[in-house]
Amino acid sequence: MFSRFKKPESDAARTATTAAVTSPAPAAKLAGAAPQASTGQVRPVPTAVPKPSAEVIAAEKEKKRKERLMELKVELHKRLLDNLNLAAIEHASEASLKQEIAAISAEALDEMSVSLNSADRSTLTQELYDEVMGLGPLESLLKDETVNDILVNGPQRVFVERSGRLELTDITFKDERHLLRIIDKIVSAVGRRVDESNPYCDARLADGSRFNCMVPPVAVDGSLVSIRKFKKEKLKVDDLVRFGAFTEEMAAYLQAAVACRLNVIVSGGTGSGKTTTLNALSSFIDNRERVLTIEDTAELQLQQVHVGRMESRPPNVEGKGAVTQRDCLRNALRMRPDRIIVGETRGEEVIDMLQAMNTGHDGSMTTIHANSARDAVSRLENMIAMAGIEMPLKAVRAQIASAVNLIVQASRLQDGSRRMISITEITGMEGEVISMQEVFRYERLGIEPSGKIIGRFNATGIRSAYSERFRQWGYDLPASIYEPIA
Repeated sequence: MFSRFKKPESDAARTATTAAVTSPAPAAKLAGAAPQASTGQVRPVPTAVPKPSAEVIAAEKEKKRKERLMELKVELHKRLLDNLNLAAIEHASEASLKQEIAAISAEALDEMSVSLNSADRSTLTQELYDEVMGLGPLESLLKDETVNDILVNGPQRVFVERSGRLELTDITFKDERHLLRIIDKIVSAVGRRVDESNPYCDARLADGSRFNCMVPPVAVDGSLVSIRKFKKEKLKVDDLVRFGAFTEEMAAYLQAAVACRLNVIVSGGTGSGKTTTLNALSSFIDNRERVLTIEDTAELQLQQVHVGRMESRPPNVEGKGAVTQRDCLRNALRMRPDRIIVGETRGEEVIDMLQAMNTGHDGSMTTIHANSARDAVSRLENMIAMAGIEMPLKAVRAQIASAVNLIVQASRLQDGSRRMISITEITGMEGEVISMQEVFRYERLGIEPSGKIIGRFNATGIRSAYSERFRQWGYDLPASIYEPIA
């Protein structure tokens, strides 16, 4: 049936096959042949070749089916581009466009004398629709609500993260050119480009998902793509408590801290849930306050009424027109904000962020990449140094100690779960060292045979340094929430 897609055999291969079929079998293998005289040598006993299992046969059959559909899809995609009115399809409904694709595909398959069952035709129509209107093989993963991250390592290896664990999918691209075409489709939609002279790019998809890519020659074994999917659901603090990210006592403490306008830094590694935590904490901000957010890629989903959102912009192809987070932050200070929330502090904007926290914008929040509260403070010091600000170390630490009140440490554990492993207060300076005290922590107790981590949240027994401030603002927390579990 698919003879026109099969690679023709060479003459040498056909000759070898014919010879193997027509040559006589050895005498010892013919039925009824007399045994040969013993020569004193032991002949090896032929071993039977094991037959492949039903699962292996089914997997091989499915692989061949997908390869055939891929070859057909490439040919049909070329015909679609020749027959579809690309200017008109933007205004067509999904149903009508799929109907048109199915009709063109059916006509092409008849011309090629290829017959497919209804399931394969439906699959082919959906994949062709995704190629024309969406992001090709990635489209099904973008629609999968269980997928958090999509990671492409070249055209043949596509990974996803589900529930904190990475797994290899059966999604593939035809070749590197196919993958590059999808990448170009994404970046061109936001006015960017990637090529040898500019081999990497950050972008945001239409649904808000964060996209990053690197192409050859920087990517050695094929283009690399990372997509952090945008969560449409706004997780609240109650949801995170139900999922086991922290306890009700910790939630009550954080509500008081945010409502009383403490400056908060959410610290953690990549994928630890920093942005999710920041979104949840923002739910404690009063609706009467004016909040301005600044991000590289807009991900925050604040639930207040009065929110102004800003997003930085990279330079264009001529190297001009860049708008940095620091530019946005400086302008935000002139817009009468009550609070400023920076999606992630990673560079020289840390100077303006700390100054904003120190000059009447209490209750501001940001995230930072660090493995512990102490590491987060060190990262702030390093960013100030890299910004070219020449200040004595003691003055830098004094600036941090007076600006930052609370560090919330988020972490993704080895079993894929995300936990708020520490809540630490900054209480001032002791000599040249920033003094800190941990109020809550997550204690690991062991690990189950399945790999799931056993642990519990516990108070350290240290009363909050801001207890009096909480009481003055109407949040008189009971002393029992600071008592550790025996």
